[in-house]
Amino acid sequence: MEAHKAAAVTPWLLKRSSNSAVPLALGALCVALAGAAAGWTLTHGRAAPMLVAVSHAGHRSADSPIDAVLRSDTAASVAKNDPVKPPVAANGTAQPQRSTSADATRWFDGRPIRPVRTMAMLVTAYSPDERSCGQFADGITASGYSVWTNAMKLAAADTSVLPFGTLVSVPGYHDSRAVPVLDRGGMIKGHRLDVLFPTHEAALQWGVQNLDVTIWEYADGQPDDFTPRFKPGG
Repeated sequence: MEAHKAAAVTPWLLKRSSNSAVPLALGALCVALAGAAAGWTLTHGRAAPMLVAVSHAGHRSADSPIDAVLRSDTAASVAKNDPVKPPVAANGTAQPQRSTSADATRWFDGRPIRPVRTMAMLVTAYSPDERSCGQFADGITASGYSVWTNAMKLAAADTSVLPFGTLVSVPGYHDSRAVPVLDRGGMIKGHRLDVLFPTHEAALQWGVQNLDVTIWEYADGQPDDFTPRFKPGG
């Protein structure tokens, strides 16, 4: 469209100023502009920009919009094909991205913990009411702690395998976070674990699962200060 307009204006300029050299020069310039615009349109599929840029102060800019467009296209091409490089050290070698060990550290009760071993266990579930605990449904675990300890996220185990206070994480229970062993039961023997749920219905929904349970220990160099509130045989 821009090329057609320029070509239409050119004869009018030549007719009005046939006795002047300046209008002839202007006409020639218009013809050149029209040809350049047509070529740009065919090449880029869009109308050609102004060939002379004027700055805000009214002076001609040393850099035209065409130069700016070409520079922008070139920069985009370079950016697309030149991926972001990692930081480079003074000796010219690339520096790997660093990650701190704190990113992978787990915590329990305000202390860092680390995994010790994994144990294949049969994991069932129970609730603190009579349907699971019978006559012992008093809200107190075998270790003497309330069932509400750790927001009711705890486990019952055979204390000859996993003593009271042992930290375990069970896939799918409490977002696989570590929970303490605070309870035990007559049916919980050997490599079996019972995880606590607030209701009997939720415990039934868990069902029976064979899972790899992770055992954790404190990683701060301090001793495990867990103390049962009842004697183990009490």
